[in-house]
Amino acid sequence: MRILMIGDIVGVPGREALSAYLSQIKKIYTPDVVIANGENAANNGRGIQRAIVQELFLAGVDCITLGNHAWGQQEIFDFIDEEAKLIRPANFPEDTPGKGYTVIQTPAGKMTVINVMGRTFMSSLLDCPFRTVDQILDKIPRSSAVLVDMHAETTSEKQALAWYLDGRVSAVVGTHTHVQTADERILPKGTAYMSDVGMVGPYDGMIGMDREAVIRRYLTQLPVRFEVAKGRVQFNAVFIELDKQTKKAKQVKRIRIDEENPLFG
Repeated sequence: MRILMIGDIVGVPGREALSAYLSQIKKIYTPDVVIANGENAANNGRGIQRAIVQELFLAGVDCITLGNHAWGQQEIFDFIDEEAKLIRPANFPEDTPGKGYTVIQTPAGKMTVINVMGRTFMSSLLDCPFRTVDQILDKIPRSSAVLVDMHAETTSEKQALAWYLDGRVSAVVGTHTHVQTADERILPKGTAYMSDVGMVGPYDGMIGMDREAVIRRYLTQLPVRFEVAKGRVQFNAVFIELDKQTKKAKQVKRIRIDEENPLFG
């Protein structure tokens, strides 16, 4: 099985970059399933709307994960329960709308995508992501490949989850920080890992936001309204190839596209 995991899509520039690059990347890597984090895909960079969900699916995404900005757009409460391939962190409190994992049928077999959120520097109200994944693994088909989107602030928490799940899931991929890390690897028992896949969207902003507003916030310590940056764009993703029989990783490759790293350089 061949998996393409796309980093946090930020605002209109992120959706435009996805539209510009995804079809070309699919021709190169021929993934069986495409997963993307869409918690920043709304025009203002917070949350997602029904029309944008459909836009991402039409662009070639098979499953959308979320994170701490899952509820950034009020209308999500009207449709999240209806979208089987739109998932929010599974360790949100009980009775939260939506669901935290989904099982997708791909040309190469079943693919389970699990979304969890870290607690360090984020929210103490979340359930334990480690135990949450354990509970989900007890429910899903044993024949399924499993990718975990760990939406978290710290590399230590992401790494801890990956080592905890090594050999029990196919991949643990980090999202949230919007900065692509260079630590992609396959752990000893066969789980692919990367601390953060990065983002899709503005290249000259600060994690997707207008840099002048962010700098002003640091200089003044006053409330500042952040807006999605304009200008050049970037596309960050990770490609993972699994063994057909064992569902363990046999290849993991960073994908970084921007002006300094063109797709066809």
